[in-house]
Amino acid sequence: MTAHTKLQPESSILDRETAEPAFDPILLLRPRRTITGISAILLPFLDNGEVDWVGFEAHVARTLEAGLAPAVNMDTGYVNLLDDATRQEALARTQRIVAGREFVAGAFVADQPGAAFNRDAYARQIEMIQEAGGVPVIFQSFGLTSQPSEEIVAAYASLGALCEGFIAFELGTMFAPFGKIYDIATYAGLLDVPQCIGAKHSSLSRMLEWERLQLRDAQRPDFKVFTGNDLAIDMVMYGSDYLLGLSTFAPDLFARRDAMWTAGDPGFYELNDLLQYLGFFAFRRPVPAYKHNAAQFLKLRGWIASDAPHPRADRRPESDVAILRELGERLGVVNA
Repeated sequence: MTAHTKLQPESSILDRETAEPAFDPILLLRPRRTITGISAILLPFLDNGEVDWVGFEAHVARTLEAGLAPAVNMDTGYVNLLDDATRQEALARTQRIVAGREFVAGAFVADQPGAAFNRDAYARQIEMIQEAGGVPVIFQSFGLTSQPSEEIVAAYASLGALCEGFIAFELGTMFAPFGKIYDIATYAGLLDVPQCIGAKHSSLSRMLEWERLQLRDAQRPDFKVFTGNDLAIDMVMYGSDYLLGLSTFAPDLFARRDAMWTAGDPGFYELNDLLQYLGFFAFRRPVPAYKHNAAQFLKLRGWIASDAPHPRADRRPESDVAILRELGERLGVVNA
């Protein structure tokens, strides 16, 4: 396996011991359901290192036009590398474009290992998002995730008192060092927070997500499990909705795929396979560099002017462009 195709998680499925499954995933299949799709918006940059606000606004608009809700100031939008002024600018521009339609935005608090949970800092981010008309997505922080389980749930409950609704977020450390995948008891506690309308799950593990779907179905059926598994985007077949970075490459194709699932169109599987191929390639290690691949792909589509990533972000080799071009040709969105 080449460096271009090495994927997370690290352990090979061939190395795992065969075990009796705890449940049958087939029982979770939800054919012809309507999928809720939220697509993280790439924050594009120009060659001089400045934000490409024209490209950003166009991408928010086309995501809405495709029928997906945009998610700004997320990992795909380099939220951990932005200052408050840039986050606020992204919110203001999004607010103008959505014109009252739904969007979500990351509430990010920067801290260091050993820090205490900073409710006031989260409150400022939540207020900023709500003033723009968005739904907060509560990013994890060292201070939030280092607490005991009961205190983590209590922290989310205290944030719930600040807003009408929010989306929680479990983030694996392959994406960010401050992330954490909660044990199932902690996750169950999130479902008891009434303002928590759903949670994005980014462990890249089908088993962990299936466990959450089972718990959701039994405990709170209206709760949204938003898959963040860019290596298993077919989790929507089992009852997950999604908040993905991969969909920023092709919100139009994700919307088409979702409509096929609702209609029972067998074309869903072929289109999903091609999109998953794109995900396998873009989300290889180092995983955060997928954002550079997104810029490369959007430039190939003629949607942004430059494929430059954030100046401090991980980069992909220029040789990736040829592979992305072939994938775009197969998907019918890049001319041969």
